[in-house]
Amino acid sequence: MAASFPETAISTERLLLRPLVEDDAPGLATMMADDLVLAWTDLPHPFTEGYAAELARTLAPAHRAAGRGIVLAVTEHLTQRLVGLVELRNTDWRLRSTEISYVTATWARGEGYAPEAVLGVAQWLFEDRGFLRLEMRTAAGNTAAQQVAQKIGGISEGVLRSAWIVRGESGEVVEESRSDLILWSLLPEDLESPELHRDGWHGDHRYVLRD
Repeated sequence: MAASFPETAISTERLLLRPLVEDDAPGLATMMADDLVLAWTDLPHPFTEGYAAELARTLAPAHRAAGRGIVLAVTEHLTQRLVGLVELRNTDWRLRSTEISYVTATWARGEGYAPEAVLGVAQWLFEDRGFLRLEMRTAAGNTAAQQVAQKIGGISEGVLRSAWIVRGESGEVVEESRSDLILWSLLPEDLESPELHRDGWHGDHRYVLRD
């Protein structure tokens, strides 16, 4: 049987990261209709409510059960509103390494939700699951994703040339072009950096498991 992540939830100061449920489908479909999500992710387009429900019901559980990673909805504690999605993928259980991707709803951008969610997942991986490396891959033009990697203490390791497809819409047509990817890494010792302590990321956003 393949190693896999447990079905769990992670709580930070303002956010709860939990498994997707079918009731998330309308919010997911709205969130994924954004032009920036289309441009920088490999998610299906159009991202319909039907696909969102299938993701919650079948695809995300299968992804976890197969040991490839885990998909978590990001919600506000205060309102329970869906503010984003976090996915772990390309998990290597021998190396104790995985890759994280993240999407934030248009209305929730600029609030620091993405760094808080990613840092909560990183702490859970390192402290609870014994992982030793977390990777982030950001398209060269995706400055918002790069800022998230920097804020949580990620180290830029170089550029993967022409390693991604970015998309844009021209009328009814989705146009694709190739992009470089910036590879970032985060190790357990990086969470002890002075920059994170100074900015409050390490002390104020500790995760709490909700198994």
